[in-house]
Amino acid sequence: MPSSGTRVSSDQGLERLKSQSSKFHAARPEASRAGTPVAVSSVLPPAAAFTAFFVYLLRLILKNSLRHKLRTILTVAGIVVAITAFGLLHTIVDAWYAGANASSSARLVTRNSISLTFSLPLNYAQRIRQVDGVTGVSWANWFGGVYITERNFFPQFAIDAPTYLAAYPEFLLSPEEKKDFFVDRQGCIVGRKLADKYGWKVGDQIPLRGTIFPGTWTFNLRGIYDGADKGTDQSTMFFHWSLLNETIKKRFSRRGDQTGVFIVQLKDPDQAAPVSAAIDSVFKNSLAETLTETEKAFQLGFVAMTEAILLAIQAVSFVVIIIIMAVMANTMAMTARERGSEYATMKALGFGGGYVALLILGESLAIALAGGVIGVLLTFPLAHGFADAMGSLFPIFLISDETPAMQLGAALVVGLAAAALPAWRAANIRIVDGLRAVG
Repeated sequence: MPSSGTRVSSDQGLERLKSQSSKFHAARPEASRAGTPVAVSSVLPPAAAFTAFFVYLLRLILKNSLRHKLRTILTVAGIVVAITAFGLLHTIVDAWYAGANASSSARLVTRNSISLTFSLPLNYAQRIRQVDGVTGVSWANWFGGVYITERNFFPQFAIDAPTYLAAYPEFLLSPEEKKDFFVDRQGCIVGRKLADKYGWKVGDQIPLRGTIFPGTWTFNLRGIYDGADKGTDQSTMFFHWSLLNETIKKRFSRRGDQTGVFIVQLKDPDQAAPVSAAIDSVFKNSLAETLTETEKAFQLGFVAMTEAILLAIQAVSFVVIIIIMAVMANTMAMTARERGSEYATMKALGFGGGYVALLILGESLAIALAGGVIGVLLTFPLAHGFADAMGSLFPIFLISDETPAMQLGAALVVGLAAAALPAWRAANIRIVDGLRAVG
């Protein structure tokens, strides 16, 4: 049986509803049959009446949401955690594809058809230049050095500097830095993100311990490049391929004049497929056959190696949303069950079932969207901290424009789904059944 305090509260609420209803019916009797909760529509223009109704409804939803403050706070906190986790996991998946998405359709990559671990003769460059549709050729070799400790991982490539930078105009260097890099045999350039991480400045010496190519290699930092846009990788180091080649020739003469990949510039990006086939046909049946593909396909080849991990991350992100949806649905079911007598009283006073359902739906959406907005706002600093912690593992770690929209969309779906069944039950509750709880 309800306590005396509960009866007093119910009686007070009933009196207020009766007072509002009597005023409303006096002002506009015909509206009582339609279940309209306000009477101002009879004396105000339609737009003003709608605004008044909306403000009234919003205030009522807010008060209902805060009736059980602890429950609301815990529910919002759960939604914040779920929406933030959803955004971070989605950003991680985007970061995995960042290299492929930032690739140019006007570049091809030619490598050994067996594996990347097998090199190609340097003299292939001249023959590739002669293929119709090719406007330029450069080459690069993975270095794989260690800076101080293995934890300080970042990509390093030996490149043919003039042709490589011409092929990648998105790497922005000042004319002075570019000139200094070209003339210094031991010179190197690094991205802005990498320089900021290790505190490097132009003129510093950077020692690397070779793994693929043994020995200690010391480079002079001659430039720090910026990206043409936020999707450009700024965590890579480049140095002269000629230095690497000369050193290899002294130590292992048979391994000289070899490179890992050729970067091919296209005259027409739409001709990527026929040009790729033409290049590979030139070296068919040779000792080192080639595989030529678009730069995006080349990058996606690395992503495919971890495709199972990406699918698992995506699955977890949706499972998190489903779990919080179940929690939210339980919260709204408890709320509707506790207020069954109130909804029955409102219907007895002339409020329609749709209005009762709107109260529940509005409360659910208010809680879900509050958690969603807070979750979106928290995603940005957390993503920044995660990117710093991961270092060069994710060279490009940015929250896309679609991610906040997806987070808010997920919060909206949670709010709608959680309120659907409780709202339907409250709208269809029989007055006599609801009033049995009163007394």
